Amino acid sequence: MKRVVLFLLTNLAVMLVLGVVLSIIFAVFGISSRSMGGILTIAAVFGFGGAFISLAMSKWIAKRSTGAYVIEHARTDTEQWLMATVAEQAQQRGIKMPEVAIYDSPEINAFATGPSKNNALVAVSSGLLHNMTKDEAQAVLAHEVSHVANGDMVTLTLIQGVVNTFVIFLAKVLAGVVDNFLSGNEEESGPSWTYFLFDMLFQILFGVLASVVVAYFSRKREYAADRGAAELVGANKMRAALERLKGNRESQLEGSMMAFGIASGRSIGELFASHPPLDARINALK
Repeated sequence: MKRVVLFLLTNLAVMLVLGVVLSIIFAVFGISSRSMGGILTIAAVFGFGGAFISLAMSKWIAKRSTGAYVIEHARTDTEQWLMATVAEQAQQRGIKMPEVAIYDSPEINAFATGPSKNNALVAVSSGLLHNMTKDEAQAVLAHEVSHVANGDMVTLTLIQGVVNTFVIFLAKVLAGVVDNFLSGNEEESGPSWTYFLFDMLFQILFGVLASVVVAYFSRKREYAADRGAAELVGANKMRAALERLKGNRESQLEGSMMAFGIASGRSIGELFASHPPLDARINALK
């Protein structure tokens, strides 16, 4: 329930901010919201704006949605080891030390998030600490640090922004065509209910297709992060960590946290999966 409320409030705040920005742009440049230029502006503002605001807030959202405890001063040997391991790997990758956190969850998982390489968060679940050996956990941390060093958060945000813009633009253009056809090209003071209905339907349809594109690039990033982890700690440790995940329970992470987690969540098909199959990832490391 906490995640749902946080999701709704965050998205409401983002919509309000982008709505104000859009109104200012229209007023300053005198753009009509029904012109092609106006539709493209709406699509770009909401497509890229929503993606980058989410990226900017990603650490804050991740901490609150998972209840993660950020380690500032290590209190236990485990926390000290986590901090030392991430610090060493970050130095090897030439990035600033990410924040390190632990969140309470029985699943074996970890994730990386943040707006840039040098302003990131790496979090591990309590389930990972209880069920993995140090070598396996070290490989998982290397996987997440590789995500950060590769700039995967920004890369996928750009991809998400592009596909969002195309989805919104195409949906509104086609909704306008359908609306004009059904109304007999009659001039109206504003869009009819059929326009809003088809706009929503087209956005759902194109959104599903766009998710296939985003998932494809996400899977590519997973292979790259596995490869980066193998370079940091050795392929044997990374393969052992992935083998351990075969008996893992389904990930409860959502959104970008799941996309950059070591374990994947539920998917209706491989095309929509953010992670490749574990066997494929293990074979790729051989």
